[in-house]
Amino acid sequence: MKNIWAAIIFSVLLSACGHVEKPVDLTVKSAAANEAGKYETGRVTENPLASYVKLPGQLKPFEEVNLYAKVNGFVKDVLVDRGTKVRKGQVLAQLDAPEMESQVQLANSKFLQAQENAVASKEKYRRLNEAAKEPGSVAPLDLDNALSRMKADDAIVMAERSNVDVMKKYKNYLTITAPFDGVIIQRNISSGALVGPGGKSNDQPMLVLQHLQKLRLEVYIPEAYVDQVDLSRPASFVFNSMPEKTHEAKISRSANALTGLRAEAIEIDVLNDKQLFKPGMYAEVKVPLLSQARSLLIPNNAIVRSTERQYVVTVKEGKAHLIDIKEGLKAKDSTEVFGGLTGGDEILLHATDEIKEGTTIK
Repeated sequence: MKNIWAAIIFSVLLSACGHVEKPVDLTVKSAAANEAGKYETGRVTENPLASYVKLPGQLKPFEEVNLYAKVNGFVKDVLVDRGTKVRKGQVLAQLDAPEMESQVQLANSKFLQAQENAVASKEKYRRLNEAAKEPGSVAPLDLDNALSRMKADDAIVMAERSNVDVMKKYKNYLTITAPFDGVIIQRNISSGALVGPGGKSNDQPMLVLQHLQKLRLEVYIPEAYVDQVDLSRPASFVFNSMPEKTHEAKISRSANALTGLRAEAIEIDVLNDKQLFKPGMYAEVKVPLLSQARSLLIPNNAIVRSTERQYVVTVKEGKAHLIDIKEGLKAKDSTEVFGGLTGGDEILLHATDEIKEGTTIK
């Protein structure tokens, strides 16, 4: 009985060893699958732009001026400090220049002397003219010389009067006044300091005055959207430091010229009577766009970027064509592009720079 069971077990083992299954080559299957679906394609879509474009903006003072001395002098009094609110024409500082007073007095003296000389010349000419009525009493040459002298002295009087006016204006330069309403944001002088005319890049102003009752919100519009800005609709903006409140105002002015960064500056006037806003604050601005404007959109993964260019690969008649593009707005899954594309063009997704112009696309 034991021999029978042993024979049965042996025959079963032989049968199992004789039937061996071949292993599945997963690498071959994977390669075949990738070859079959090597290129994934998509389409260029053409849709209206959003009704606005979000761009960063920065507040700047409506007016700002660096105040320098117009003449050399010493600071006698400083009547304002940083944070002082001033009105147009208000005295901000008083300078002292002793030599200026001497020059004014000297100019006055020359003017008085010129007046006396002019009176004497005029009187001399009058007498000679009266005497000339008697034939042969006065030589014609003497009369002509007297007339010329009188006119010359009158000209000297006019010149000295102008000199006096100039010196008085110079004296007025010793009083520094505010050119407009605003706030002193910087003070760099103290009593006794020597100051003089400035304006060079390394010269420090005595005072810096800003008009803060109204501010300029400066926004730079990319070149692609310059012609699409809707000036008839108000822009809305939210300051980063005040995210809870949205403000609205119309675009006040534009530069009508592009900067080196290929963008045009626009400005929005922001009223600031309560001084809630400060120059330098940043805001997110929604600039309104014309509703009829349309945009070409492609999937984000269709753009190929290299150190030299950025482009997409279009498919026409089974061949690859490389089209250079410029990027515009970006959404979660798509990007606005500008270039030689039209709506409905077939493009490759997940394309790489290994695909060359004319490559066969299956």
